Amino acid sequence: MPVRYRLLSLAAVAALLAGCGATARAPSAIASAVPPLAAAPVTDGLAAHAMVAAANPMAVDAGVAVLRRGGSAVDAAVAVQAVLGLVEPQSSGLGGGAFMTYYDARTRTVSAYDGRETAPAAATPRLFFGDDGKPLGRTAAILSGRSTGVPGAVAMLAMAQADHGKLAWRDLFVDAERLADQGFTVPQRLGQSANGRAAQAQTADAIAYFTKPDGTRIQPGDRFRNPAYADTVRRIAAEGPKGLLEGPVAEAIVARVRQGPLPGALTMADMKAYRPKKSAALCRPFRIYVVCTPPAPSGGPAVLQGLGLLDRTAIADHGPADPQGWYLFSQASRLMYADRDRYMGDPAFVDVPTEGLLDPAYLDQRVKLIAPDMAGPPPPPGRPKGAGIRAPDRTQEVAGTTHFVVVDAAGNVVSMTTTVESIFGSGRMAAGFFLNNQLTDFSFQPTTEDGVPAANAVAGGKRPRSSMAPAIVLDRQGRFVAAVGSPGGPSILAYNLKALTGVLAWGLPMQQALDLPNLIAGGFGYAAEVEKFPPAVAAGLASKGVALRAGYGAEGSGLHGVQRLPDGTLRGGADGRREGVARGF
Repeated sequence: MPVRYRLLSLAAVAALLAGCGATARAPSAIASAVPPLAAAPVTDGLAAHAMVAAANPMAVDAGVAVLRRGGSAVDAAVAVQAVLGLVEPQSSGLGGGAFMTYYDARTRTVSAYDGRETAPAAATPRLFFGDDGKPLGRTAAILSGRSTGVPGAVAMLAMAQADHGKLAWRDLFVDAERLADQGFTVPQRLGQSANGRAAQAQTADAIAYFTKPDGTRIQPGDRFRNPAYADTVRRIAAEGPKGLLEGPVAEAIVARVRQGPLPGALTMADMKAYRPKKSAALCRPFRIYVVCTPPAPSGGPAVLQGLGLLDRTAIADHGPADPQGWYLFSQASRLMYADRDRYMGDPAFVDVPTEGLLDPAYLDQRVKLIAPDMAGPPPPPGRPKGAGIRAPDRTQEVAGTTHFVVVDAAGNVVSMTTTVESIFGSGRMAAGFFLNNQLTDFSFQPTTEDGVPAANAVAGGKRPRSSMAPAIVLDRQGRFVAAVGSPGGPSILAYNLKALTGVLAWGLPMQQALDLPNLIAGGFGYAAEVEKFPPAVAAGLASKGVALRAGYGAEGSGLHGVQRLPDGTLRGGADGRREGVARGF
């Protein structure tokens, strides 16, 4: 049953966990009782009633259209994902997975939905070893049939929509079907990715898909159709997730995965057995707020640990123009990554010491490793309560993800990060969409030479560790304050931590927080958007042992967020590093 938030003391908030969402009702019955909202002008950046922030304007418009018809935040999320899978297939799609954090405005509760892909039942810890007994090369593994797990995003959305939807499921795919059937203008990022150097853009499937009748590749601004995608969304609209996980679409997925080179072991039984998960969100205090994310295997626990560490520093006294603020941010990030890389995995298969990592006493101990003004060597992982002996992590996450936020007229909120893992996933296609390569998010080295297991080793039915961490922020009375998230492979943790620090500690408007330069601090390196840091800040950091270097080692950010102002106005932000917008009415 849902548990309402109460006004809590600082000590009590540390134990706060949100309850589950409202009881499910038949969407079609609700839809018939909810009249469409009165027409109001659609605006960018600010809105009085409802808002969508996502990485492509076509997806945003699809979500806004659902909201204007009286749909809920989850209804709009279904429409947004369906369009993103068509116009931004390099990042997410029907063949991928997702995590969602959901805020119920009536009960003031936060729920988490897990649509992470699962490994086939036949998968073993040596999934990514070759016949020579050595780990496969990264590219060979990504392009192989072994890299694809059972897709979970659609099933997760269906579960959330059954709980919180107002419109009929079948009516949420109208824009995706229309754009696929009638055509859409190729966005800049899709055109660039289709013509890029990524190995997935050079596969036979990608070449066939992106090549025009004249033999040239699609370009930004071209008109592009995908009739097969339209057929698939029609089937999903009519049948729900069974339209993807059973029947001819599932058969096409399994057949493509089981083709060479390096065929996978995915079966129809694996597809049919997939189940998304719902749980209470994982919530912890930060300053005067409560921040909620999905639990493991998402990246949520790591982001909450980073915030907990920063909360024990003077971060709020040193804003983005002060080198000390970025110094504290970088050192908390290093501690966050050290623990996350050692201990995080699927809690259904390994003991994940989430409570120990977020225990106030443990955070008090770890924050002492942050020297006042001079960075030292990389910190080792700590030993939180409940931690077993784990092998050093050898996971190599790559990039192909997107994030969006929806706030509906009733104040309900969706914060959702969704992915096919790498750019265009595995580069293989079925039924009009790309298949994920999510299983390469597992550790390629399942044990040490002494046999000590890695927390993120492959196992049949297991979900790989993720960095995705869609966040929702509340005040101490349980009222919505903000929602934010980002793509970026392992850098997601740093991107989300930056945005949350900017809004909650430095008091920046959402857009300004998203626009802050990125800094990813893990191990020995400090990867950053060096050119975006003021010279005085970069010099100040260098004097503290934090030498910024260009590059990320993963994917640039694609932060999207919405915050509610004291007068109830919604203020959204869209990362200028992508082509998204925040739009509402």
